[in-house]
Amino acid sequence: MPTDLRNYLALPYDELEALNLHAKEQRQKRVAADKIQEERLKYLTDEKRIKAVTVLFSDLEGRLHMLDYDKKFLIKSSDNLTFDGSSIRGFTAQRESDLRLGMDWSAFYWAPADVFGAGKVLVFGEVIDKDGSPYSADVRGVLKSFAETLHAEQGYTLNAANEIEGFLFNGADAEQRYHETARFDYVNTGGYYHSLPGDPLRTFIDTTAEVQRAMGFQNEKDHPEVAPSQFEINYSYGEVVAAADQIQLYKLICRQVATRMGLTASFLPKPVVGVNGNGMHTNVSISKNGKNLFWDPKGEEKLGKTAWAFVDRILTHATDLCLMLNASVNAYRRLDPHFEAPNQIKASPTDRGSMVRIPIGNEKSARVEVRSVSPDANPYMVMYSIFKTGLEGDTAKIRNLRQAERYLPDNIYTAIEHFRDAAWSTSLLGADVKSRYADLKQAAADRCPRQLGTFVKVPEVQYHHEVYNQFLWNLF
Repeated sequence: MPTDLRNYLALPYDELEALNLHAKEQRQKRVAADKIQEERLKYLTDEKRIKAVTVLFSDLEGRLHMLDYDKKFLIKSSDNLTFDGSSIRGFTAQRESDLRLGMDWSAFYWAPADVFGAGKVLVFGEVIDKDGSPYSADVRGVLKSFAETLHAEQGYTLNAANEIEGFLFNGADAEQRYHETARFDYVNTGGYYHSLPGDPLRTFIDTTAEVQRAMGFQNEKDHPEVAPSQFEINYSYGEVVAAADQIQLYKLICRQVATRMGLTASFLPKPVVGVNGNGMHTNVSISKNGKNLFWDPKGEEKLGKTAWAFVDRILTHATDLCLMLNASVNAYRRLDPHFEAPNQIKASPTDRGSMVRIPIGNEKSARVEVRSVSPDANPYMVMYSIFKTGLEGDTAKIRNLRQAERYLPDNIYTAIEHFRDAAWSTSLLGADVKSRYADLKQAAADRCPRQLGTFVKVPEVQYHHEVYNQFLWNLF
């Protein structure tokens, strides 16, 4: 179809970056929600070149969903956007299907037209129950409420930054076609930092980094990782909800760029046996009035008592949290000590096999790094469980807790058992949402071989929650 009659928004990357950084600054400064809403609705009304608004939300397992609303319709109906919750795994039953979407206007993004299409903007939504209350299975909403309450009552700002690893494989939809091919093909067989300018992996990394910059990510560094065809593109820390949103956008951008290149960006934790898997090291800290509460120049590893108490609670509840941080059958292949697996329930400044690492830091960057997180976990659940546990969890009466010889589960069945039995996971999610989440994980586990074995089985990929679709699920 001819396009010369269309006049849809398509901004240069430098203009996109300026717009997104301004929106990010408003979010960091916690500009009042009603003021942001008024500003965004006026912008949408005045900017005639926008045709649609893409609303993003995540289900209980962390799958990202996107709904496109006609701009004019959304402006008139933004307070009453309904959708069928029974179509979303882990949400409502068919008999009680109607849910609503509210707009989190502070989480507003301008996206490059050459990657996402012209005439669209993105905004994250909040799932609302029939009675107008926040929906309990929308973990983003739970995290946001938790973070806002801590800020209002104690002045805390929860900060996070994630190092998200992925693989780039030949062919589009390589994961969805794994049941046909039973293999993934590398685009590059180099290793750490090794990729020549212009080769497919480097081109992918460069393009993805450009898109991230345009969307206000404030990049830090990017490089090929240890395994063949593996990548990592790092960006700066942010307030916890924004940081979790950026994880979802990061994976979306990577997948979109790869697909346009005829390739697949995969965030399976261990898609290929015999090489390092994908992690999502989660760096966290807490600040108050601009001061990093984890920093103490005289403390052990230059961390203060607040930080060490935070670490001890995470270690105490390590097995309770494991299913939320490692949410798939395939994730337990990654917890393999032969490939720098962070499966030891201890804290260390140097041992990368530790669940928790204490990176070298200063007054600004002092933090705790939870290394056992896999990149397919629900990012909102990861952030919520880590921060709530670190601040409110119990501390085991174990001598030398930070050096205890204990290990995370090596299979999803054990992780599900710990999760179901733990009183703490009920405190985190509530009995109903906890049960739904455990049942979803059990259903996927039951479709896969109980023993992982020495090669990736088709069901591990076919029934993986990020690969899942109705067609694949019914091939059983």
